[in-house]
Amino acid sequence: MAAEPPPTPAPAFLRAAEDVRALAFRDDLVVDEIPAPQGLAPEALALAGDVRPDRATGESAYGTGRFILLHDAAAPDPWGGPFRVVTFAQAPLEPEIGTDPLLADVAWSWLVDALRSRGALFSAAAGTATKTVSKGFGSLEPEGEGAQIELRASWSPEGPIGPHVDAWAEFVCMLAGLPPGSEGVAVLGARKAARD
Repeated sequence: MAAEPPPTPAPAFLRAAEDVRALAFRDDLVVDEIPAPQGLAPEALALAGDVRPDRATGESAYGTGRFILLHDAAAPDPWGGPFRVVTFAQAPLEPEIGTDPLLADVAWSWLVDALRSRGALFSAAAGTATKTVSKGFGSLEPEGEGAQIELRASWSPEGPIGPHVDAWAEFVCMLAGLPPGSEGVAVLGARKAARD
């Protein structure tokens, strides 16, 4: 017996995915579509973004992020609608910045400001900001001290999806130390590479 073909995606999801795939991003941020996580929603689209990645390795010493668009026509109650956005962004920091007690609050406010500046309407926003400071010992002592900020967030988008993706892209760059309008400008001070 032949396996059933996968269900046809909902027209609303197809339109949203088409809008996302048509977006252009600043040269400082390399964005690729990646396989979406399975089991979160009937339909999903995922993007990976890396700030100024190394041409040889493809890895970024500045920052990285993920954008996942989920769609469930049943509009789960916690979502308050058929779409949900799940994002992730992280960037290495200088150790003295990593100890700033307001760092997590600032990271969250940058995301909210990016959404508002793009006119991206949203509801049911939630998230966590995690900052870590580390120091190498033994054979890792040459790595010295490092810090990292990581923000995980989700919200229910209202209206077109494009502004939400634009806001995420702006936020990833800001977290990596590239404010709006700084495309092609050198980043002052080398940031520590993120630790695994």
